[in-house]
Amino acid sequence: MARNISVNKLNGMPVEKQGIEYVERKGIGHPDSLIDGIVDETSHVLSKEYIDNCGGTILHHNVDKGLIIGGASEASFGRGRITKKIEVIVTGRATSKFNSFSIDVDEIAKRTAKKYLKDNTRYLDLDSEVVFDSKVASGSADLTNVFVRNTEHKIPLANDTSFGLGFAPFTDTERLVLETERYLNSKEYKGRMPAVGEDIKVMGLRNGSNITLTIAIAFVASLTGDLSTYLKYKDEVRHDVEKFAEKLTGRIVTVHINAADPEDSDEVYLTKSGLSCEAGDDGSVGRGNRVNGLITPFRPMSLEAAAGKNPVNHIGKIYNILASVIANDIVAQYPAVEDCNIAIMSQIGKRIDHPLNLNIDISADHNANFNDVKDKAAYIADGWLENIGQFTIDVSLGKYKTF
Repeated sequence: MARNISVNKLNGMPVEKQGIEYVERKGIGHPDSLIDGIVDETSHVLSKEYIDNCGGTILHHNVDKGLIIGGASEASFGRGRITKKIEVIVTGRATSKFNSFSIDVDEIAKRTAKKYLKDNTRYLDLDSEVVFDSKVASGSADLTNVFVRNTEHKIPLANDTSFGLGFAPFTDTERLVLETERYLNSKEYKGRMPAVGEDIKVMGLRNGSNITLTIAIAFVASLTGDLSTYLKYKDEVRHDVEKFAEKLTGRIVTVHINAADPEDSDEVYLTKSGLSCEAGDDGSVGRGNRVNGLITPFRPMSLEAAAGKNPVNHIGKIYNILASVIANDIVAQYPAVEDCNIAIMSQIGKRIDHPLNLNIDISADHNANFNDVKDKAAYIADGWLENIGQFTIDVSLGKYKTF
């Protein structure tokens, strides 16, 4: 059965050649990213539990609702303490019983949340400074029924009529914003500059050929003895980012660190834990990065919260990741493609390997033959849909990021 794949010329100027571009990334310690990571890891753990105990089958679950409620803290040069605990709440739906198998979903969610914070933060006392809670209920009967139904070819059926979006390649600004946060949150950089906390947000503006990076960093108070040390650290980080940017782009890059800091004042961005959620900054699933790790208002973006959704038939997860993967595959194989936008729409209850439509919009340089690229792009997309079973397994194993 032929798939409904359409390929069109992308009208308009490629984003890289447009005059203005905005790009944002919320780092791994941002409260929105932390809760995305917690619920997605909970889905991975639940998937493994189901596979190990239910004959290799992942049961219905969507733990894609969660919240970090910020605490309160006092931080000054050389010291800091959390005065009101941070709260982490995981909610959603999940199967807790299957034949003779029974699973404590709430306990798994709380245990996973604690381990995730342990693995991705350095200065939180998880026993005394964070409260973990889970309120995961059973799934609705109609969606659970769609989940367990299979076609004769054992292909899952879409849980919803929805769509996923993706694009490639990244522009200079997109790549720079993404890699700058990863650089500042790398183990190597933390080893050299431990006072740089995990809560880092990078906002990029490209105006013509010039890029401005505005970076918010939660510095660790206990490792920052006084104002002169803080200012020294800021200057070092700015210099490091400027040098790092030279490796990624030939454009002029201007870097600002903690732009809200007042001049000649000690009311600066200090935290006990290196996280803003210690002092009232809340986090919610789906408010942060898209599945490609960025927030890109000049690009097609889905508002779906992919983190925590099941990897078997939840379109909000599968098609958003798949759209980005297909776009990157097309660009990797055909570098003449300047912009590639992918949109995939499902129809509830229909096979996920046969979407209602998969649309490819391509902008190619003047040397490319559109008809040649068109046929090859459709072939690539069809191949990914043909092997979507393996793709969903890889998603369940956490091989693709959702934020």
